[in-house]
Amino acid sequence: MRTLVVSDLHLGIATHADVLRRARARDLLCERLAGGVDRLVLLGDTLELRHGPARDALAVARPVLAELAGALGPDAQVLLLPGNHDHPLLDAWTERRGRGPLVPLGLEQRCTPRQASPLAEGLGRALGLARTEVAYPGVWLRDDVYAMHGHYLDVHGGVPTVERLAAGVMGRLIGADDDAPHMTPENYEARLAPLYAWNQAMAQRADAGRIAAGAGGSIKVWRLLTGGGRRPIRHRAVAAAFPLVVAALNRAGLGPLSADLRGPELRRSALVAVGEVQRRMGIAASHLVFGHTHRTGPLDGDDHGEWQGVPPTSLHNTGNWVYETHFMGAHPAGTSPYWPGGAVALDAEGPPRLERLLGGLPGHELAAAAGHGPREE
Repeated sequence: MRTLVVSDLHLGIATHADVLRRARARDLLCERLAGGVDRLVLLGDTLELRHGPARDALAVARPVLAELAGALGPDAQVLLLPGNHDHPLLDAWTERRGRGPLVPLGLEQRCTPRQASPLAEGLGRALGLARTEVAYPGVWLRDDVYAMHGHYLDVHGGVPTVERLAAGVMGRLIGADDDAPHMTPENYEARLAPLYAWNQAMAQRADAGRIAAGAGGSIKVWRLLTGGGRRPIRHRAVAAAFPLVVAALNRAGLGPLSADLRGPELRRSALVAVGEVQRRMGIAASHLVFGHTHRTGPLDGDDHGEWQGVPPTSLHNTGNWVYETHFMGAHPAGTSPYWPGGAVALDAEGPPRLERLLGGLPGHELAAAAGHGPREE
């Protein structure tokens, strides 16, 4: 079976940075799907549900997903996995599960879009209900290949993102053992799901034209600390105080956290954290595919030793489908690890292959039109 895995489409993002709004990007992905794909895996954050009401994201997503479905062959399968930005895709299924006998979630559970939630059913109708399944928290693509969105790594990350700190606080509130050698999906959900529910509630109540309060918090902090390439006095003062804040957080038991926000540390921290998820959940796979961090890899020039989970597992990140320049740096067009259009291809045999489907497009064909940026609360 020929499989293509894509993640972090963020359809409906209020900044219009989701590149599949652009016809050329859709055309290139559709060409790839029509070229021989038996199974399309949407590996989380297909929808952007943190920036506003779900109806707005669905209005963007339905025609895009219908076009992708039209490019697939009639017998192709679609797997839809919720991530942290579209976790409500599981709402109805989670509620029913909570009312029934306690059954461990395990590494893979599947249901129909209709069973998952009205939101998932809406996506399923665009993709084709008969061929679409919802899977969570991950899915076995082959006996030796496991795929998950990757949001559980926020529990272990060394970079003080908003979600990492919130997960640490929630762990303290529920009395979680951060040093436990084994963790279940329920353990991760207990730390993270309340944060996702709060974000969803805020998004449903956002005023028109505004990004919901709490959305994009980590990016706002990163921009403030790095100055977006500029370092005015205010940014320099905040950056100087940041290590002291991180030290205080570590003393409070929310670490270990690092004050290093450079690209290599962002990459390294995420890879160490996803390895921790693999180890604690007991994912015995030769290859582990994930998204979430938006950082495609491994790429030429990367230290492939970093891209190892629990031996002998190799890690593979799908990248993203969002054109946001704050992490791209000075890389030429198409070469940044954060350039959109990443995918992982998988055949019946052999290792997963990283593909960069939009690497040849210039930035002006991917950037949102001027005037689309909404106000942030």
